[in-house]
Amino acid sequence: MVSRFGNRAEVENAKGQLISCHIRRALSDLVTGDHVNWERVPEDDDDNKGVITKIQERTSVLKRPIRYQGLKPVAANIDQVLVVTAVEPPFTDRILDRYLVAIEQSGIDAILILNKTDLITADHPVRESMTIYQALGYRVIETSCKQDDIAHALIDVLAHKTSVFVGQSGVGKSSLVNQILPEVETDVASLSETSGLGTHTTTTSRLYHLDHEAVLIDSPGIREFGMDHLDVHQIASGFIEIAEFSQQCKFRDCSHVKEPGCAVKQAVASGDIHQNRYDNYLYLYEESMAE
Repeated sequence: MVSRFGNRAEVENAKGQLISCHIRRALSDLVTGDHVNWERVPEDDDDNKGVITKIQERTSVLKRPIRYQGLKPVAANIDQVLVVTAVEPPFTDRILDRYLVAIEQSGIDAILILNKTDLITADHPVRESMTIYQALGYRVIETSCKQDDIAHALIDVLAHKTSVFVGQSGVGKSSLVNQILPEVETDVASLSETSGLGTHTTTTSRLYHLDHEAVLIDSPGIREFGMDHLDVHQIASGFIEIAEFSQQCKFRDCSHVKEPGCAVKQAVASGDIHQNRYDNYLYLYEESMAE
């Protein structure tokens, strides 16, 4: 499925043609990236209309909680998530860790994109923050839409993969799509002057085909990933270094907060787990306990 608009969706057939299809009520969780079965509408003379009858089994799905609606899928059958961050709106590793916890729970690879690097100096604190994630094994790519070669750099990352961009509104996801697909007229919005938060440029997820058998899903701006659908142990497992050291804790159900014999707290004290990451874990832990 290429895109969805309410109870209708655009489906791409084997010839690359786009078919406007009705979505049956039982298939309400249909998202961009889903592989589907569909049929022509027999009473309709338009060859470009049909109805979706089945969602095929997914290889992966990225979900996030939506207020009053519960846990909802964002994109399906994806190989990697490109988490776009920048210094505008102001960078915060706490929000970045929210994304990474959610992605780790999905079992999908995450790549970090530090965008708008033309706005930061070589010794800017955000670069030091990125070294923390690189040390954990996350790939970090620096981009700027003012660089002429950025499209080639990203295409190498996207080649032979199905990828989805996520990140706060205003970090430049749509601008990056424009660099990769200049023929696609994706609207680019400026930051809100009053709030400093980005305006929601992309309102509907859409799938694009690139060179080198790459598929890209551009998703609506997401300011936060809520953690209310995860328990404490799922949150801990989303921090890959905490998950590793937790195997050595004295108690199997250790929360890594107050228990004696906690290997995670010992790793923080020794510097094997960065204090910022542990602080972000504590914040999410306290948030989950307050629910």
